[in-house]
Amino acid sequence: MDSDNLLGEFLRARREATTPAQVGLLHSGLRSAPGLRREEVAMLAGVSTDYYIRLEQGCEHHPSQRVLRALVRVLGLGPDAAADLSGLARPRPRRPGRPGRGERVSPDLLRLMSSWPYTPALVFGRHMDVLAANPLATVLYDGLEHADNLARLVFLDPAAHEFYRDWDEVARCRVAHLRAAARTDPGDPYLIELIDDLSLNSADFRRLWACHDPVGLLHEDRHFHHREVGDLTLNWELFNVNSAPGQQLLIFQAEPASSSEQALALMGSLAIMAA
Repeated sequence: MDSDNLLGEFLRARREATTPAQVGLLHSGLRSAPGLRREEVAMLAGVSTDYYIRLEQGCEHHPSQRVLRALVRVLGLGPDAAADLSGLARPRPRRPGRPGRGERVSPDLLRLMSSWPYTPALVFGRHMDVLAANPLATVLYDGLEHADNLARLVFLDPAAHEFYRDWDEVARCRVAHLRAAARTDPGDPYLIELIDDLSLNSADFRRLWACHDPVGLLHEDRHFHHREVGDLTLNWELFNVNSAPGQQLLIFQAEPASSSEQALALMGSLAIMAA
C-alpha cells in the first residue's frame, strides 16, 4: 500500500474504470490502457493536465471542493464513492497515543458475550484482529487458519472459499473495512504491514484492493459451511463498542425453527464438550 498517495491510487483506479463512452467522448482508436486518459479527465473536470497528473502522482494534496465536485461528475461517482474521494482528499488528523495491537476487551462485555449460549459473538479491532470470541463463535471458526484476524482469514486461509459460501461479498466488505481504516490513519505501521502482507500473498486481495470500488456493509444473511454441522445461514449485526473506539461487536443469529438454528444448537453442544 502506498500510504502517501491513497488519493492518487483512487483517482487512477476510477479513471481506468471509466470508459470514453460513459462521458460522451467519441471513439478515438485503440488505447494502450483501459479507461480515460489523464488529459481527458483534466479537460472534462476543467483543470490543467499538469495539475491532474500531480493529483494522481501525490504531488498535490489539497484539491478544492470545486475540483472534487468536478471529479465526482466526470468519474460518475455515486454517493459512497464521492464520500470516499472526499475522505481521501480531507483525511482526519491522526489521534496521538492510540494503542496499537494491545487492545483489550471490557470484562463486562466478555461476561455479556459468554451469557449467549446460542449466539456466536466476537469482538474485533480496527485492524480486524479478533480480540475476543464467545464459546459458540470459537466453534464456528474452529479449524480455520488465521482465525485471529478476519481479513487474513478471508484472503489467506485455503478453506475460506468453502467456509464462506458467499465469499465474494465477504471479501469485498473486508477490503472496504481496511480501506476505511487506511483513510483514517494512513501512517499506521501495523495496518501498512497487514495490507502489504495480503497484497503479497493473495491475488484476490490485490484485485479487489486495486478496484477502489466502495462497498457498504449490506445487512444480508451470511452463508457458512461448517465442517461438522454443514451449511448455516445466519443473520448478523455489527455494533460499535463505545467504551473502546475502534472495537466492534459482531453477532450472528439464526431464524427461529430453521435448520440453521438446529445447527447452532448442535454447535452449542460441541462448545460445552470442548469447555
